[in-house]
Amino acid sequence: MDDLNDQRTQRLQKLETLRGMGVPPYGARFEGTQPIARLVEAYGSTSQDELTHQRVTCRIAGRIVALRRFGKAAFASLQEGAHRLQVYFRKDTLGDEAFRLSQTLDLGDWIGVDGSVFRTKTDELTVEVQTLTFLSKGLRPLPEKWHGLTDIETRYRQRYVDLVSNPSVHHVFETRSRLIAGLRSYLTDRGFLEVETPMMHPIPGGAAARPFTTHHHALHADLYLRIAPELYLKRLIVGGFRRVFELNRNFRNEGLSTIHNPEFTMLEFYQAYADYHDLMALTEDVFQVLAREVCGGITLTYQGQRIDLTPPWRRLSYFDAILSSTSFDRRVLEDRAAAEAAATDLGLAIPPGATLTGIVNAMFEHAVEPHLTQPTFITEYPADLSPLSRRTDSDPRLTDRFELFIAGRELANGFSELNDPLDQRRRFEAQATQRAAGDDEAHALDEDFLRALEYGMPPTAGEGIGIDRLVMLFTDQASIRDVILFPQLRPEPPS
Repeated sequence: MDDLNDQRTQRLQKLETLRGMGVPPYGARFEGTQPIARLVEAYGSTSQDELTHQRVTCRIAGRIVALRRFGKAAFASLQEGAHRLQVYFRKDTLGDEAFRLSQTLDLGDWIGVDGSVFRTKTDELTVEVQTLTFLSKGLRPLPEKWHGLTDIETRYRQRYVDLVSNPSVHHVFETRSRLIAGLRSYLTDRGFLEVETPMMHPIPGGAAARPFTTHHHALHADLYLRIAPELYLKRLIVGGFRRVFELNRNFRNEGLSTIHNPEFTMLEFYQAYADYHDLMALTEDVFQVLAREVCGGITLTYQGQRIDLTPPWRRLSYFDAILSSTSFDRRVLEDRAAAEAAATDLGLAIPPGATLTGIVNAMFEHAVEPHLTQPTFITEYPADLSPLSRRTDSDPRLTDRFELFIAGRELANGFSELNDPLDQRRRFEAQATQRAAGDDEAHALDEDFLRALEYGMPPTAGEGIGIDRLVMLFTDQASIRDVILFPQLRPEPPS
């Protein structure tokens, strides 16, 4: 800490030196710059003879991330985003005043330069600076090991430092942006209308989750941060929109883990006159399109595992998946005592009030999910686990629902929507009973949504895709915190 304070003191002194030289330490605009990445791309393979013949000049700006001084000359590396380019200061070229300015520079400072492009004796593409413009003084030095910052807590908490010290992080978030743009383009090209629905709800709904609560003083009403946009998007289908989607932020008051963040991004889309089979086909297609656009092919590597997105993907019913992954017979799916004994054999702790469905689902999460490496649609979920899904015609205990698993994680959830308002009311009432018994993640009863269904909703299929987990898959990141720019963390301890 003393060293940090000493360096900061020295930089504050340099800041006053700059002012004494008449140089604003926090300058105004620096227009007409070329992106460093574009300059490197254009001339990265151009020889010195060609650069001399073409008399290539440039105007660039960036942060100083390396600095070496040699008497009347100096070299620096400028970084812009994930890209770097060397610049060369020479007293004979700059003149006394500008060279003196170059002597005040520190790692982390921002500068702009005009100059000519050449290659050094070591063949490194370099800009000989002819004009130097000071743009911004860094008062806090970069971490000692900024060029390879590895402390995970610092990386997440100080993402601005992480982006400087680990250029590969830029690639992750550039890929994230491209994936979101690709999803948006894919859906709009197929007639889906992008919409925006409320992020503060009078009644939490659309998913089984504990909400965050806030209060609107003017309305004297409690409101809940959105846990899912589903019920509002289905209201739009009732209103006559044929295909809608929303790229939305959701908030769930749950724990932190490598695959959970309380604030996360989802894509939800709804298509009238379709069923869940249509959406499974769409999901296979959109994943392929994105993989080709972003990764150059439909075979990915995730945490050392080869993932093949070639369709058709495996389809396996929920109950068959459990039985095929364990040595249990079908009785464990139908008898609570048998299910509890089987769960105990798997080493699972079962709460005293757990339902048969809850016990069976715990077995599914433990024995099935981790082993679903290649893309797999798990289908025909129990109605008790799917309060918003349409019942299967051949067996009303099941629903026309799927979840997509890749690399042992759920990436998407879709189903044929329940559009029977009477059945929906009965399921809401069953959920209300669970809430009264202490399940604070059970679905609340939403009278306005039931009223909307009573006006009539056409057959509809809907799906949600977890954007953060999708980015994890496409960028080979093990933790959700590596694909969210500013993940939620425990409060920072006082320094």
